[in-house]
Amino acid sequence: MKALRLRLALSLMVLLVVLAYALPNIPAIGNSPLGALLDDRINLGLDLKGGMNLTLGVDVDKAVQNTLSVTGQDIRERAAQEKISIMKPRLNAEGRLEVTLPRADQAAAFEGMVAKWFPSLVSSGSMAASSGRVYTYELSPEMRKQVEEMTMEQVVRTIRNRIDQFGVAEPDIRRQSDNQVQVQLPGMTDSERAVQIIGQTAHLEFRLVRDDVDPNAMMLPAGTTRLPLIVKGAAGVERESVIVVDSEALMGGEDITNARPAFNEFGQAYVALEFNNRGANSFERITGANIHKRMAIVLDGKVYSAPTIQDRISGGKASITGSFTTEEAQDLAIVLRAGSLPTPVSILEERTVGPSLGKESINSGIKASLVGAAAVVIIMPLYYGLSGLIADAMLCFTLMILMAGMTLFGATLTLPGIAGVVLTIGMSVDANVLIFERIREELKNGLTAFEAVQAGFRRASVSILDSNLTTLITAAILYQFGTGPIRGFAVTLSLGILASMFTAIFVSRAIFETWVSRSSKKISV
Repeated sequence: MKALRLRLALSLMVLLVVLAYALPNIPAIGNSPLGALLDDRINLGLDLKGGMNLTLGVDVDKAVQNTLSVTGQDIRERAAQEKISIMKPRLNAEGRLEVTLPRADQAAAFEGMVAKWFPSLVSSGSMAASSGRVYTYELSPEMRKQVEEMTMEQVVRTIRNRIDQFGVAEPDIRRQSDNQVQVQLPGMTDSERAVQIIGQTAHLEFRLVRDDVDPNAMMLPAGTTRLPLIVKGAAGVERESVIVVDSEALMGGEDITNARPAFNEFGQAYVALEFNNRGANSFERITGANIHKRMAIVLDGKVYSAPTIQDRISGGKASITGSFTTEEAQDLAIVLRAGSLPTPVSILEERTVGPSLGKESINSGIKASLVGAAAVVIIMPLYYGLSGLIADAMLCFTLMILMAGMTLFGATLTLPGIAGVVLTIGMSVDANVLIFERIREELKNGLTAFEAVQAGFRRASVSILDSNLTTLITAAILYQFGTGPIRGFAVTLSLGILASMFTAIFVSRAIFETWVSRSSKKISV
């Protein structure tokens, strides 16, 4: 009897917790009596709420080239420390790193230095040229794979940070095969702005402007490059000019700790930047060494402003001006705070799901669930009598646990997830049918009602646990490797299975044992 009281107390406790989470979801949403279940407390997936689905292609080859370029600069610094003369490393047309060694007598020292300090490089050979011996390198297969993995992880992390700051609830961002990333944004309606925020690389650089070079010259001096200059007129019309800047950046945007939109005394929007200690020291040093020169603020290969440095700038603060609208300044601040993408991404596919289609799916799913539940509620008492009514009560308890679980864990409900709810109804009844048939067999063998209930639950529980365990394993695999809607199905299926096992094996047994302990009559099964 003590064990029975514990079962009843635990069942009552679970019921109270479930009611606390599930009952606020019962009032209507729209015209549906179960609608609030699918509104504020339970998050809806893209297929139910509407929104955007984007498939992004990540240029991992560009990331590999960037790694080689940075490695080339490291080789140059290491060679200078070891008194080895080399020309500036560069990438050739095949994307490999070329390093020219003018002095043949330093070949052994150079090769030893590369082998010692840069084990991630693999030599593609060397050849004699008029300027010296040219060495060609590429990343080792292991290092290339590591760079690709890190690039994909950083892309996913950066996009997630941007979307989180953009304010989209329950986004689904996941890596796919073939260097692709899938982004689902439920409830997102401004597709153009979303694509701009997600796809913008936001690679920030500060470069010196070369006012001594004609931007329209046919040939530019070595170490300079021509970049587009974005100019906006009074009416907000954007046009491009050109400006010549140094090829090498003075510093990048990796030391930015904060970026926010702000307004000057004329009400014009700009982006205010704050640097960490390293960035602040670098910015102060750079501005102090280039007073009365113009510094170009370059974002994704375009110059947005090129102010003149009037004095040394300390304090770790700067600003980006460029005739921004308020929304443009806000979006630029978002992508700078979230960090720049390590490599360009492209939009391979863009789909939009309308909210009206989602409402139709919700209504259809609710109708299917109600029809299935109604059929079970009617048939079970007709076949099993009073025991069938207990099974109906356990079905309602199971569905309430499922609702409460999705609310508690912040799960996202998708259209396949509604199918998981319907499947849960069937599996919950199936567990009760197994138990009832076992009890019938034990009663036919001459056991008393109490003994039949004990034996029936004990023997049926083994079969229920085995079958549900394999289904749970399948659901876990679907959640791990599936996309958003499939994961929604896996979540509802898993919660439904756990809930049905609890109600069928634990709660139902407590009710049956209470029934037979208080009555010596035969039980109705």
